[in-house]
Amino acid sequence: MKNILQKWNSISLVKRIIGGMIIGAILGIAVPTATPIGILGDIFVNALKAIAPVLVFFLVMSALANHKEGGKTNMGRVIVLYLIGTFSAAVVAVIASFIFQVTLTLPEATTETSNVAPGGIGEVLKALLLNIVANPIGSIVDANYIGILAWAVVFGLALKPASDTTKKGLLDFSDAVSQGVRWVISLAPFGILGLVFTTVSTNGLGIFVDYGRLLAVLLGCMAVVAFIVNPIIVFINIKQNPYPLVFKCLRESFITAFFTRSSAANIPVNMALCESLGLDEDNYSVSIPLGATINMAGAAITITVMTLATVHTLGITVDIPTAVVLSVVAAISACGASGVAGGSLLLIPLACSLFGISPDMAMQVVGVGFIIGVVQDSCETGLNSSTDVLFTAAAEFHDWKKQGKPIKW
Repeated sequence: MKNILQKWNSISLVKRIIGGMIIGAILGIAVPTATPIGILGDIFVNALKAIAPVLVFFLVMSALANHKEGGKTNMGRVIVLYLIGTFSAAVVAVIASFIFQVTLTLPEATTETSNVAPGGIGEVLKALLLNIVANPIGSIVDANYIGILAWAVVFGLALKPASDTTKKGLLDFSDAVSQGVRWVISLAPFGILGLVFTTVSTNGLGIFVDYGRLLAVLLGCMAVVAFIVNPIIVFINIKQNPYPLVFKCLRESFITAFFTRSSAANIPVNMALCESLGLDEDNYSVSIPLGATINMAGAAITITVMTLATVHTLGITVDIPTAVVLSVVAAISACGASGVAGGSLLLIPLACSLFGISPDMAMQVVGVGFIIGVVQDSCETGLNSSTDVLFTAAAEFHDWKKQGKPIKW
């Protein structure tokens, strides 16, 4: 058994995940009724969701408590990159929506969610502020990462004067949680196998025919951001070919995020990727969970494209100033999207309100989003999550360049 485990661990995790994808797809086609196979995916996603809030809380608190005075941080640059990336994605979506004007066949208003769409930017910002001061235990239980970050910062700063023994104990506990995460991630191939099986066995391709053009615009925008816009942003920061880093992030973060459809669940995967890149744990332990909340390029694209598709369907004329305002609203709204499957869809009514579109009509557009969500939301989450690592690495590699330290990945 020990030899089997050693051989298993000697194989690249990416290769194991690809193998799981292939086997899951084959089983989904061959034995679509074998539902127990899909349980593997549910177990994997739930394990990630369970460990991620604890990991973030203790990593951030430990990093701040053990931070040496005078130590440098690059969080300012990371946040700027997050905001630039999200706004740029909204602009790309506006341009694409004007070039390829898509109209919709609207179903009845969706009843697939019990959540209520926010009525304006004020509500989004209010929700973010209230999440900051939410009960710390409740934040961990509910995976409220804004609250987790806020309280981890408070407790971390409060523990800075603590004894070395206390700090060492906190660091040991943080390391123990990190080890637990590594064990969970090592089971990713089985989890991905189950997730792929469920996707293949339950979702036919016929459902996407009517919305093929809409999907093409959405996925085209995400591809432009992933392979053109983001590499340009990274190149400006590191002044060398960004594509090896881009492809590594897509390969090792996008795949798991695609199937889990949750930025929050992908946090442990991104943490492990940052570690493999040799990044500073003090930085990425904060930037990765923060990115899962505010770095939402994919969500900005979804909100913008779906809103303008509704506008074109209703024959509403949009001028350039209004399109710019929409880009800003989409970027801000995207930062308020929850890091769970379909989180960005509930912000479509907010953007539609800019054009006087009724909530009932906007909720019908949300219904379209749920129909195409198997593909759209998976790609959106993959883009969002992989970009968290990309921009975190770009910010740190920028500092390495200034110090003359070689960049390797």
